[in-house]
Amino acid sequence: MLVFWEQRLVILATPKTGSTAIETALAPLASLSVMQPGALKHSDARNWQRFLRPYLRELSGQDFTAVALMREPIDWLGSWYRVRQREDMFELPGSTMGMSFADFIEGHLDTPRSVVADVGCQSAFLKGDDGRACGVDRLFRYEEIGGFVAYLEELLDFAIELPEVNVSPKGDGALPDALRARAQTRLSADYALYASIG
Repeated sequence: MLVFWEQRLVILATPKTGSTAIETALAPLASLSVMQPGALKHSDARNWQRFLRPYLRELSGQDFTAVALMREPIDWLGSWYRVRQREDMFELPGSTMGMSFADFIEGHLDTPRSVVADVGCQSAFLKGDDGRACGVDRLFRYEEIGGFVAYLEELLDFAIELPEVNVSPKGDGALPDALRARAQTRLSADYALYASIG
């Protein structure tokens, strides 16, 4: 999470949407950069609305604009699957080493979710404390990150070069059509929110 005091801007770090690259590029400009621990770095929209927005409003006397990125839902799960393929994850409970993407998706759709695929969902991360589907002021598509960067460049008056950091390894994202359709149905809240991004 990054806070820009002068611009009254907060960037929430939706997991697996390039947040580490954004933080690396912009942390030197930010008034506050929260990169550790993960629970604070990835403060969700509910916590933003409930705790951080009122606090910043009280300190500054003005409201802050919160922005975030969202990734196509199955691609987002693919990023989780691939990052957990890394060798440094091999002995951890979340490792996907030796597991197919289809098995990972099945584990995500299970009730309860399998330990390896229990990564939450973007719609829950972005849901507002007020019950609205989107708890930020502006939501951008990760797949159109150029528009997000252009928005930030204009607001911050700074040319942004995003480095390649914390990139998930390449991997097979193939899914049987029936499983993809079932996943899209189960992830309907994510897909509805993704479709609403203008």
